Amino acid sequence: MFPPGQWPVTIGWGALALRPIRYRDRAEWDAVRARNAEWLGPWEASSPAPNGTLPTFRHMVAALKAQARAGGGLPFVITEVRDDVPRLVGQLTVSSITYGSLMGATLGYWVDRASAGRGIAPTAVALATDHCFTGLGLHRMEINIRPENARSLRVVQKLGFRDEGIRRAYLHIDGRWADHRSFALTADEVPGGLLHRWLTEGAVG
Repeated sequence: MFPPGQWPVTIGWGALALRPIRYRDRAEWDAVRARNAEWLGPWEASSPAPNGTLPTFRHMVAALKAQARAGGGLPFVITEVRDDVPRLVGQLTVSSITYGSLMGATLGYWVDRASAGRGIAPTAVALATDHCFTGLGLHRMEINIRPENARSLRVVQKLGFRDEGIRRAYLHIDGRWADHRSFALTADEVPGGLLHRWLTEGAVG
């Protein structure tokens, strides 16, 4: 379980916020995903089981909420205020939160194509990473990305995540087992916070 006050939590900067995913997000989530089907399809998780299917939105949210209650995950949607109204523009999930000798987690995200290229993804990743380092006391954040996903690779490169090499056939993506590149960052590499470094210094490298 998380320490008191650590979940549910909403974190943000400017017009951008990460807040817990909700069942009532379904209509807006479905609309964003539908218009981004081609954009997100090549990077979409799939089931390796024969005739396997992905869970429904409700089942997905239920599973994510259960992980959060157990202290193993942080399921966020990414919102941006437009015309004074928060709009859903993506999703970010911190998973595999582990304490003990590891003190680490993994992070995954997607962003609406209409919102790409405006710094939303790196800012969201920085917000979540800082929360894990300072709010949860974690030591390490890991992000795994397909080598062909140039846009996502640029996000971690901008933020200064270290490239730790290829994981062969790591996840089942878009119907097949796919290699991923593993990137990581530790808390001692960003003593002033990742968001502060991103906002003040910009892209790393």
